[in-house]
Amino acid sequence: MALPAAAPTMVVVLVAVLAAVCLGEFTVVVPDSSSSSSSAAALVNAPQTGLSDRARTDPAEQRAVQEVMAATGNGWASGIADVCRGRWHGIECVPDRGEVYHVVSLSFGALSDDTAFPACDAARATLSQAVLALPHLRSLFFYRCFTANPQPVPAFLGRLGPAFRSLVLRENGHVGAIPPELGNLTALRVLDLHGNHLTSAIPATIQSLEHLQLLDLSYNQLAGEVPHFKFQHLSILDLSHNALQGRVPATLGQCRSLLKMDLSQNRLAGTIPDALGDLPDLILLDLSQNSLSGPIPAALGRLSSLRSLILGDNRMQFSTVPDGFFAGLKALTTLVLSGMGLEGSVPESIGELDHLRVLRLDNNEFTGVIPASFRRLERASELRVDGNRLVGPIPFGKEMMWRLGKKLRVGGNEGLCYDAKQQGLEGVVALAGVSDCDSVRSRTTQHLANTGGWPAPVANVTASAASGRTGACVWSWHVFVGVLVSMQLVWL
Repeated sequence: MALPAAAPTMVVVLVAVLAAVCLGEFTVVVPDSSSSSSSAAALVNAPQTGLSDRARTDPAEQRAVQEVMAATGNGWASGIADVCRGRWHGIECVPDRGEVYHVVSLSFGALSDDTAFPACDAARATLSQAVLALPHLRSLFFYRCFTANPQPVPAFLGRLGPAFRSLVLRENGHVGAIPPELGNLTALRVLDLHGNHLTSAIPATIQSLEHLQLLDLSYNQLAGEVPHFKFQHLSILDLSHNALQGRVPATLGQCRSLLKMDLSQNRLAGTIPDALGDLPDLILLDLSQNSLSGPIPAALGRLSSLRSLILGDNRMQFSTVPDGFFAGLKALTTLVLSGMGLEGSVPESIGELDHLRVLRLDNNEFTGVIPASFRRLERASELRVDGNRLVGPIPFGKEMMWRLGKKLRVGGNEGLCYDAKQQGLEGVVALAGVSDCDSVRSRTTQHLANTGGWPAPVANVTASAASGRTGACVWSWHVFVGVLVSMQLVWL
């Protein structure tokens, strides 16, 4: 299956991340995209520079590689005289004493036109037990290899040798449970089973992989609870897009090396544990689209390295944003608190987040005005406060309105208005449904004239409106308050 045009970049990033996480133990040969087809062919078939004529692959490993390749539909590999003598993409070797070479890495799957890993016959490919005959193997990489022939993740992979470090089986269509035997790979650094059809619970044996640095089980159909992981070296934890239930384990706060934690789009419930505030290097925290309840723990405000905080679509009714919450989050570039039922005023301190690019506060119960400090969000490329109960003039100037364009969303706040004279018409498309402050003032003046002066106390106004004696439109209470605030701000 062909990938989009942007795939080469994705591949390079993926390889770079895995290489960094595995400290150089997962490496691949990516051909220079500027090379001609003839030079690429020479790269595959020519012997390695400086390789002795007497160097050879261990015979047992040679046979094992040919069996593995035959099982993936690459029977042509039987004609390779020595798999380590030519620079065959997807096969990596390292020298040993006596000019013998050992196979340390096998990679399969057409990532893009710029990566020459051996492709798989999706209808017939299997993962051969011959990999067990490669005692020096460090990594296996299979991408979209078994999609037309779904099969479980083989339990025999748990018998790979002590040198094994990286198992990547991405988007292969694997079915069934994660084999508990993978817990025997005690030296494993990378376990990536992203984008398959895996079911059942995450096996408890995974907790024995104490050297794990990357665990990606996202985009499967896993159920059960999130295990109480305490991995000291884990940098990446991605369990998103599954059917996991139960609570967010407080023990995750002991994974002190975490850079990314993504538990989004599951069925997690309960509160967010304070212990997550103990992750000093965390850059991304995504707990969105679960069933988590409030309050938002103030402890998350200690995450000084955090750049993305995504908690949206957890209905935390009657919750407010903790006072001073953003004082320690100066590195934030993305803040998503959409659809959480949050109440109270929009925190003024959000406007002090100098690096903020994406701000989503939509579909909550925020009241009051949009803070004037939001004018200082000079790097913002998206700002959403629609679907709240906000009132008063929109505080953004012409330049900010023009820059944000359709990425500025303020609709669904009946008490908001904008000053077309001051702000121009740049934001009219984005401000659909928002009144011009002049028209609000005009309607209010007429209303006051019809009622004979300044409105009576709230109770009397409500009664008068209900009886129809004012002769004006019957406004809801929050709209009326919005008009009053608008008038006061403008007249001042």
